Amino acid sequence: MASFKQPPQDDDNKKRSIEQEDAQSVESFDKEMELFRQQMTPPGHFEDGFSWSALLGALFIGALMVPGAMYMTLLAGQGIGPAAQWVTLILFIEVARRANKTLGNAEIFTLFYLAGTVMITANMALGQFHGGLSALYFQFLAQSESFQAAGLSDQLPFWVVPSDPAVLEQRSLFMRAWLPCLGLIAFTMIIGRLDRMVLGYGLFRLTSDVERLPFPMAPIGAQGILALSEEQSEESWHESDKGRQRSWRWRVFSIGSVIGLVFGMIYLGLPTITGALLPEPITIIPIPFVDFTQQTGNYLPAAAVGLSFNLGDVLVGMILPFWAVTGTFIGLLVTLVANPTLYHFDILTSWTAGDNLQSTFFKCNLDFYFSFSIGVALAIAIAGAYAVTRRYRSHKKRKGLRGTEGYKDEFAIPAGRGDIKTRFIFVSYFITSSLYILVSMLLLHVTDGFIYWPVIGIMLFYAFVFTPIISYMSARLEGIAGQALTIPFVREATFILSGYHGVAIWFLPIPFHNYGQMTVFYRQAELTGTSFRSIWKAELLLVPIILIGGIGFAHVIWQMGEIPGPRYPFAQEWWEVTAAQQAIVFSSTLGGFTQFEQALNISYIGWGLGLGVAGFSIMGGLGLPIFLMYGVIRGLNQTLPFMVIPQFLGALLGRFVFQRRYGAKRWRQIIPVLFAGFSCGMGLVGTLALGFVFLQNSVIDVPF
Repeated sequence: MASFKQPPQDDDNKKRSIEQEDAQSVESFDKEMELFRQQMTPPGHFEDGFSWSALLGALFIGALMVPGAMYMTLLAGQGIGPAAQWVTLILFIEVARRANKTLGNAEIFTLFYLAGTVMITANMALGQFHGGLSALYFQFLAQSESFQAAGLSDQLPFWVVPSDPAVLEQRSLFMRAWLPCLGLIAFTMIIGRLDRMVLGYGLFRLTSDVERLPFPMAPIGAQGILALSEEQSEESWHESDKGRQRSWRWRVFSIGSVIGLVFGMIYLGLPTITGALLPEPITIIPIPFVDFTQQTGNYLPAAAVGLSFNLGDVLVGMILPFWAVTGTFIGLLVTLVANPTLYHFDILTSWTAGDNLQSTFFKCNLDFYFSFSIGVALAIAIAGAYAVTRRYRSHKKRKGLRGTEGYKDEFAIPAGRGDIKTRFIFVSYFITSSLYILVSMLLLHVTDGFIYWPVIGIMLFYAFVFTPIISYMSARLEGIAGQALTIPFVREATFILSGYHGVAIWFLPIPFHNYGQMTVFYRQAELTGTSFRSIWKAELLLVPIILIGGIGFAHVIWQMGEIPGPRYPFAQEWWEVTAAQQAIVFSSTLGGFTQFEQALNISYIGWGLGLGVAGFSIMGGLGLPIFLMYGVIRGLNQTLPFMVIPQFLGALLGRFVFQRRYGAKRWRQIIPVLFAGFSCGMGLVGTLALGFVFLQNSVIDVPF
């Protein structure tokens, strides 16, 4: 039987049909999203940025920037992560210039990544309790009034904090009683870093390579790196009628730096310096926000109302997609209307008049938004699964045209990017999750004398179901609206429903994580032409630096004075509130009635799922921006309310003032560089102010 080849015109017709289908898909997908995706495109080649400069940079960050990050976290509730990154880059570029050397984009990004990662991890070791281990925060818990009143101080396991009050009074981490806690910190950090890198890479492949989400926050670091790279190169200069001028990126970066210097001196510099020299710091701009909840409680019951005066929030609003910020503001307005209504219908029953913003936010999550957010998250997962399925179906049809003229594999991995095989992602994640569970079993056995198997079942659920799903949903929200997704009280509800009796369960190194934000780092590396191997090599260098620097400087800061104390306004204001809330939560596994038994409400989950699916369907049918729906989700008790108003103000200024002056495309290129410079200026002020703090604490009073 003779075989016949398919006529060429059939291939052409098939190709034309698929192209028409793709065009319709892109149109329905979202024009604004594609605009943000094309705002900055990756270069054609990738370089390895790991070098001796990266090694010296890591040592510099560990020695000088880690204590600054810790101190600013205690002072203002925010680290100097972005600030430390830019200060480090500028310093090393200047050193390289005097050595007649030029740092490439990949080398600069590797330094940028090293500084950012060290700052994030340093803050986690300093009282930001989100399931991690924090020596300084745990010493406070053991001595807090809330834990003592609840009878929890004596029940904290020895591998969390020493039980001897005499040990805590010495304010020293370099004691034998702290070894179990520090050992667990080391284990969690090492395994967590590997887990975060590998699963974060897998999420990046899915959301960026397959779904092609825009990741609006990624160009901030990438554009700033290009600005510094161009500034150090002679190619950034060009002759004109007005003489030699620098590239536009460097000019914009410099303007942002000046703005950051001026605002940073007022916002952070003044209270930091005066706090070191005077009994009480002088604060002109409230840190971190002004709370109006107690005043508005009579008119807006159960609604958290506050306002931040941080200029950085305004700039963030300019960077994020306009419709995403608008949706967030709409979500806030909906919350301000919905919460009093829910209170009127006896749904938000925990709120009482006089509660502040923190307590109101906590209680509303407990009564309603915990279950509602689960439903909304499921809707995001369904929308994501639909988008991925549609993309794969289109890709499968295109594969039939392989070998024809003009064929392009849209899922092809760029050559030289440093990708790893997909099976390694699954194998690595299985090993790290298993180690979490095994260590938790050991700690349960040491503490209770037996292993409570329902808890192990919950950990298996976290490791192989919840963490991958919530990380993917968070990566999608990060890729569209620049905001990570969180579902409150999942851990609390599952622990209480497990039937476990005791406190140790709350401090176990469970595989309960959200790695969605790691996708932004990978996107930044791609945009700057940095091989992913640079990041993985840097991780091997980071762990010992973070461990030694984080623990060492935590010890030094603790030696300076009690934490929290008057010189640390954020810690003094928030830590006791957080401890009181956690005392309620932790005591729920000691027996008796607890509010969390009623937190998981199937009907509320159904409402969240139904409204989420309906919202995506209606907006898709009407052709409304996808950003808008994700922004609304971000505003429904997902984002702290005091940040929303300044971000919306920034979005309005960017859309209706600066875009009209510079044009939409040009403005989208300018604002990430401006914000990068602003962060740099804030960092310089923070570094200067911290110099006063450590200088003042180095003075020794003599009795003559």
